[in-house]
Amino acid sequence: MRWQRTGRSRNVEDRRGHRPGRGRIALGRAIPAARGGRLGIGGIVLILAASYFLGIDPMVLLGGGGLGGSTQVGIDPNTPMGGTTTPGGSAALRTTPQEEELVDFVSFVLDDLQSTWSQLLPGYRDAQLVLFRDATQSGCGLGQSQMGPFYCPRDGKVYVDLSFYGDLRSRFGAPGDFAQAYVLAHEIGHHVQNLTGVEASVRETQRARPRQQNELSVRMELQADCLAGVWAHQTARRGTLEAGDVEEGLRAAAAIGDDRIQSSSGRGVRPESFTHGTSEQRQTWLRRGIDSGNPDSCNTFETI
Repeated sequence: MRWQRTGRSRNVEDRRGHRPGRGRIALGRAIPAARGGRLGIGGIVLILAASYFLGIDPMVLLGGGGLGGSTQVGIDPNTPMGGTTTPGGSAALRTTPQEEELVDFVSFVLDDLQSTWSQLLPGYRDAQLVLFRDATQSGCGLGQSQMGPFYCPRDGKVYVDLSFYGDLRSRFGAPGDFAQAYVLAHEIGHHVQNLTGVEASVRETQRARPRQQNELSVRMELQADCLAGVWAHQTARRGTLEAGDVEEGLRAAAAIGDDRIQSSSGRGVRPESFTHGTSEQRQTWLRRGIDSGNPDSCNTFETI
């Protein structure tokens, strides 16, 4: 990617030197989003698409309202927001020039993402990016680095331990700066879903139809991939992408497909347990967003 050091984003909250208090580690499903949020045309289209598949009155959805990222962070919906904590503290931040360059990079990508969505989605509100190490408190409970990057709809923040990018390169075999950017773009895609009410409607339907919980999760994750592709299309138009960037993103999407992760972990591949989609599905929907540049093309709730 052709990126510039423009300084730290005002939407970056750096907690890398902060030690969280002890918290309740809640394993399970994600906490539903709070309701509220203004809608633009693109958001209304996404909600109408969701209402078509989910069988919910679209007026209800219009009033409502990720890399195992997104809200799939393994947090119990019955856990009180924030969990039970004791005070944490701060330590001297030990870092490297390479890590600080990565902070500059994600700051650039974050600002570019949110500038793009501000143009595509009237009423868009910026998300915050929290950088942490090992563990941190979120509005959805205690977040830990092994969860991977995730988005919490309760506080509108994306949480990233920068060590994940090393895992993306070495463990998942997906190097490259655009692969890193894709991960953040996917999480901001969940923020778009939160603002437009899609996230809340899906969580509501998952509670009403527990047998469809995983299927609906897959559809929401694939939509976030497509929305990441929409941003990539816009960056290509601005000349920010370089040769090979799209391939880096597609390779990263494939690397974190449910089937690929289950297979590489030595377990059998169990499609009924998928929550994010197969490698092929993730590539397909990312590519659809890249090719179209239109959020209206990201209707994963009608068909996969």
